[in-house]
Amino acid sequence: MKTENNNKVSVIGLGSMGTTLARLLLQKGYEVTVWNRSSGKADELVKEGAILAKDIAEAIIASPVIVICVYNYQASQQILDTAAVRAVLNQKLVLQLSTISPDEAIEAELWAAENGASYINGGIQAAPRQMGQPDTPILISGKEATYLAAEPILKVFGGSISYLGEKIAASPTVDLATLSYIYGASIGFFHGARIIESQGLSVAAYAKIIAGISPSFGEFLRHEGNMVHAENYTITESPLRISVAATARLEQTAIDAGINTQFPAFAAALFKKAELAGYGDQEVAALIKVLREQ
Repeated sequence: MKTENNNKVSVIGLGSMGTTLARLLLQKGYEVTVWNRSSGKADELVKEGAILAKDIAEAIIASPVIVICVYNYQASQQILDTAAVRAVLNQKLVLQLSTISPDEAIEAELWAAENGASYINGGIQAAPRQMGQPDTPILISGKEATYLAAEPILKVFGGSISYLGEKIAASPTVDLATLSYIYGASIGFFHGARIIESQGLSVAAYAKIIAGISPSFGEFLRHEGNMVHAENYTITESPLRISVAATARLEQTAIDAGINTQFPAFAAALFKKAELAGYGDQEVAALIKVLREQ
């Protein structure tokens, strides 16, 4: 389906993100139809030029491209998987931007195909206020033709689009992987803040330092990821044994300071296990071998 020259988009779900997406489309001159269970959430968008559909079927009929951004897959299917919607879904392009799992993405693609629609899955890796920027990251997976048809709309939402290929489960899988990094790093950051507090130092100053070193650490992780991909653990940057000692020191520092020890104890135990398995004189990336164990 071609949508490059079609100016109509329907946005389903008007939470903070859905409202932002609809507003960005309006600002770029799209004819935007919106629908939400609570119609009052559309009031401001209607003032800005959006069309409020009286029901979900009307919203589907209104546009060739349907953007859905609700809480989760269950909420999405409760809205879409009805006789009224199935009857009007043929030839539509469904851009799913709700949070869903890899298995749910597979199920959703099959469901869309059964109802004559093309389907593409996206993972937004930014907050609403960060949308619409050249560096706004969005992960996309699905049929290439569908991606190309949806690309002009996606570029309204953000400029840093990563198309991960036709395997529909790719975007939610990568989204989960990046969340693992984000939450792991966040826990480490907040534990670091407790170390700072225990010595009466400035958490704001510490945060500034972290922001400064983050780009170079990202490059370090890129290097380590390449080593994992190549299954090459020859020491190039950081021997694993250094991390064994460093995480043990973190745990002891927490004990001595009387602060929570859960994070450093977890990290120290993993690195110690890797050392006992004989990986101490390999690159720190060899920790993946321990994590591969059940």
